[in-house]
Amino acid sequence: MNKLPNQMTSAWLNKVPEVTLGFWIIKIMSTTVGETGADYLAVNAGFGQAITGSVMATLLAIALFVQLRARRYVPWMYWLTVVLVSVVGTQITDALTDGLGVSLYLSTTVFAAALAGIFALWYRSEGTLSIQAIFTRRRELFYWAAILCTFALGTAAGDLATEALGLGFQLGVVVFGVLIAITMTAFRLGANKVLTFWIAYILTRPLGAALGDLLSQSRQYGGLGVGARLTSVMFLVVIIGLVIAAQRNEFFKTESAQ
Repeated sequence: MNKLPNQMTSAWLNKVPEVTLGFWIIKIMSTTVGETGADYLAVNAGFGQAITGSVMATLLAIALFVQLRARRYVPWMYWLTVVLVSVVGTQITDALTDGLGVSLYLSTTVFAAALAGIFALWYRSEGTLSIQAIFTRRRELFYWAAILCTFALGTAAGDLATEALGLGFQLGVVVFGVLIAITMTAFRLGANKVLTFWIAYILTRPLGAALGDLLSQSRQYGGLGVGARLTSVMFLVVIIGLVIAAQRNEFFKTESAQ
């Protein structure tokens, strides 16, 4: 069946996935992997913050280069980049907090202001913050800058809530889960879909971080004692399975469109 030009643009040129239940599941799990993976490499594996940060930043730069050169959305490429952004975003916040002693209150405020600045420049340049039309290089650069900032902000806000404010991991999961549910309800009731998307996207980061800490941290610190390595592996397996399904779906969509 032939498609209209605007449908072709959406289906073939948009560089990000459709926002479905699978999207949110992978997103939350990738944030958890970012939290537990960064902790495992820096602490458990003994690489330290500096080496882990340098290696992950290099891998992210390579992944972004490949992602930017792609002509359309490729599930494995996109989600690999998201996972690496998650790790690097966590590393940035951890380096500021643990390495430089920057207050979580300050880092949360700075990252929130930085994200607001990115959104302001993006909207001024493109007239929209929608992710349904990411098919130019400039829009994609704005998109990935915002994504990186949301991960850094989410890490700082999550740590601020669960550690500095004393919510703990279990209550943190509940609180951020409820906030996401409220956001989704507002969307269902007619709230602006672009605004609610980005609010939910930001909130999934502290939710994933709290969930990762809840599973990986020892019981004496309020966790379940699963461990960072096992938690990362379990979530990566689920992510890989969902991405393979998405990749197959994209393949069949391509075949049917030809």
